[in-house]
Amino acid sequence: MVRNRKGDRRERELVNRLDEAGFAVMRAPASGSATQRELPDVLAGDGESFYAVEAKSSSGDPIYLTGEEIEALVYFSQNFGARPKVGARFDREDWYFFHPHDLHQTDGGNYRVKKETALESGETIADLKAASDDGGSDANRAENARKVLNAVAQGVLDVDEAAEML
Repeated sequence: MVRNRKGDRRERELVNRLDEAGFAVMRAPASGSATQRELPDVLAGDGESFYAVEAKSSSGDPIYLTGEEIEALVYFSQNFGARPKVGARFDREDWYFFHPHDLHQTDGGNYRVKKETALESGETIADLKAASDDGGSDANRAENARKVLNAVAQGVLDVDEAAEML
């Protein structure tokens, strides 16, 4: 139970931090246990960008997520129209965010975030906000995606270059 109380406290902390950054935010009540549907821990949006966040915290290193947790996050995010993010918080550090595909996948099909990786390459709340501020409307993002896909179809870009741009 102590672990759940700490996790709940960390999720509330994340909600408050996202709120302070200008996001409308809500914590999914008892995500993972109150319903048969798998819900992310936190939903946040600012009218431009929307995020579904699976929040994990650890006093040690590393943080592990099951393949099922990641699959559920990506599935929900796609259906909801949000960007999936794993939020990682290590004791005495800030929150860091990752797209699920940027996480290390173990041989057993689980995912891992090391503290060192979070500090070096994780996105901060300010990064999420800046991406939102730079991203423009959904219509603009969709038009940009069409342009990139057309460039791939025309042979101007290869798939890896397009993936980086998107």
